[in-house]
Amino acid sequence: MSFRQRGFAEPGRWPTRWGQLLLRRPSMATESLVLWISVYVALAYNGSFLRATTTGRSWEATETWFFVGALVISLSALHGLIFSIAVARWSVRPLLTASVLVAAFATFYMQRYGVYYDPSMLRNVLRTDTAEASELITWSLIAHVSLYSAVPLWAIWRVRLTRTSLWRAVLRRIAFSASCAVAVVAAVLLIFQDFSALMRNQKELRYLITPANVIYSTARVLSTDAEKPKIRQSVGLDARVAAPSRTQKPKLLFIVVGETVRASNWGLNGYERQTTPNLQALNALNFGNVTACGTDTETSLPCMFSAIGRRDYDEARIRSSESLLHVLARTGIAVHWKDNQSGCKGVCDGLSVIPVDPPAAAGLCSEGRCLDEALLHGLESVAEASETTTVIVLHMLGNHGPAYFKRYPAAFRRFEPTCDTGELRKCDRQSIVNAYDNAVLYTDHVLGQAVAFLKRQESRFDTAMLYVSDHGESLGEKGLFLHGLPRAIAPDEQTKVPMVWWLSDGFKESRMVNSDCLKEKSSAAMSHDNLFHSVLGLLGVSTQVYEQGLDISAACRSIG
Repeated sequence: MSFRQRGFAEPGRWPTRWGQLLLRRPSMATESLVLWISVYVALAYNGSFLRATTTGRSWEATETWFFVGALVISLSALHGLIFSIAVARWSVRPLLTASVLVAAFATFYMQRYGVYYDPSMLRNVLRTDTAEASELITWSLIAHVSLYSAVPLWAIWRVRLTRTSLWRAVLRRIAFSASCAVAVVAAVLLIFQDFSALMRNQKELRYLITPANVIYSTARVLSTDAEKPKIRQSVGLDARVAAPSRTQKPKLLFIVVGETVRASNWGLNGYERQTTPNLQALNALNFGNVTACGTDTETSLPCMFSAIGRRDYDEARIRSSESLLHVLARTGIAVHWKDNQSGCKGVCDGLSVIPVDPPAAAGLCSEGRCLDEALLHGLESVAEASETTTVIVLHMLGNHGPAYFKRYPAAFRRFEPTCDTGELRKCDRQSIVNAYDNAVLYTDHVLGQAVAFLKRQESRFDTAMLYVSDHGESLGEKGLFLHGLPRAIAPDEQTKVPMVWWLSDGFKESRMVNSDCLKEKSSAAMSHDNLFHSVLGLLGVSTQVYEQGLDISAACRSIG
């Protein structure tokens, strides 16, 4: 049989039959393309959701396969419905391409770090700065996205979309959307008892449905931001600093906001490693049972500086209201914010912001990032220029992951071996913990340097420092890494944080603070909700929004 009879061209020429098949561009309606991509999305991008919803089920049981089959049908139909509403013939390729790429990126972090894409996480993603984002772009990410998106992207751009009249296109789209809606309802009804109980008890699972989770959460964030009033709601309009009974020095208070430091690796909390030797030597007051408002900076930072807090949590109200810093500034206290991370999240809007100056912090900055000691450079001029009580907030880079090894200089590489890559899955857990602990050790050093700075100002100020981390971090426990899980299911590693106070003798004397009394309170359950009211109490600010029950030192002061 000749080459041509077998369907091939002569040797050295392209095979005719198979070549034609490869070069052929199949034609299909827009709805057919949407359907195929939706099925691919359900199968390729929703492994985390399917695994979570089948936890505890036996794969030997027919009911499990029936349950999974119904879920896949509902996921396919759900995304088919979303896409059919969003796309037109002229926009179907770019929009499906964007959805596939977004889903491929999302699944990487979901699979590697256990991320849930709820509105809080999407707000973090949208607020990520360039330096932070660059640390998350790895070869593993690129390989993952390429693997998960190559086939659907080829299909999206290879298929030839058929043309039809407008009225037929409209009718076909209506029929397709209605069919998808019916399929979603029918598939869910088949497993309604199990599915409804699951989603009622574990509502956070809906944030694993990809890319619907990203689409929904992004829309929520953008709509919330669009509705946010440009003028913040005033808080503490009656705020004033009580006149001292005798002549006193002005106060100089550092509020240091830590980043991603968890309580369980904090030396002062009894951790097996002494990661806080400087604070221990300073005899700083450590609070060992503190809970964060959220599991990410976008949630915790506005919350901890808010009068509302977690107990009456209302994200929209918090973001549209003035913060503790605005209340302090209203009384005439000089307020400054200095940031080594991704901004103050609205907490310092309209107030003095001191930028980190890389040239002034020689040897501390590289690759667009500065080590946290850079926060202390240039503060001398701020203190020298101040004649009144001054509050300076220092927002640290701290232990921001996954590149923990970049958060400390070589001199603090005490615990080895370390994970020297942002791709945590390539490291064993102990090397990850070692790098993380080295970063905690460096945070302790920076806090020690901050106290040393405050001591140098004691001829003019009564000084104090309050440190609290914004949230914790998972380091591989239960297969979880980083942070940002919905708070309802977040482990203690992400919600329990360290808090430390250092008050100079002059500060304690002027505010008549009983150290022994404070130490007795240090083991009580505290939270970010205490920060707002405790700062007001320490600085002697009176206002109707102040709640004495949340002021940690209230019962330990002889004056208000």
